Amino acid sequence: MDGPVVTAARKALEAEDVELVLPYVHAGGEPELRSMFTTVLPVRRQSPAARAVADQLFLETVVRVHRAGDGAPYTGIKPAGLTVGRVIPLAEHSIESGSSEALVRFLSEVLRDEFTSRLEHVKLLDAMKHLSLDFARKHVEAMLGFEAYAHLVYQALSARAIHNPGDLAHHQ
Repeated sequence: MDGPVVTAARKALEAEDVELVLPYVHAGGEPELRSMFTTVLPVRRQSPAARAVADQLFLETVVRVHRAGDGAPYTGIKPAGLTVGRVIPLAEHSIESGSSEALVRFLSEVLRDEFTSRLEHVKLLDAMKHLSLDFARKHVEAMLGFEAYAHLVYQALSARAIHNPGDLAHHQ
């Protein structure tokens, strides 16, 4: 529970200012979030236990509404310290530093290594395809798999992102 959406929600609760979290939800979700915020504020003041329950309810609502704005299902709040791999920290560093150089370098290395490995597999099977029908089939499977993988990578690179920087109307 340490991602940017949950962090903003916690700050909103502590400051008693819903405006701090509204940028993280789509405009259509704002009324629900405002309503939940006004509901949980007085509950938070009742006791430590009530505060914990109210906070959890608000955090879950914020994340659910945020995910709905992305067209994604709510799958619960992820635990703090969840390992997200190398890409998210590099993307965060890019945002903080104003440079995507390290992120692009890392992704380029991953792409190069993956394509090289897959192509080497295709070449190995190409050299063996004459030995048997089984090897010929494996070669075709590897060749078509390589092409399909290249196509999927291209689609991912050219697809509209969930948080599309070119679509400021949708961008939260």
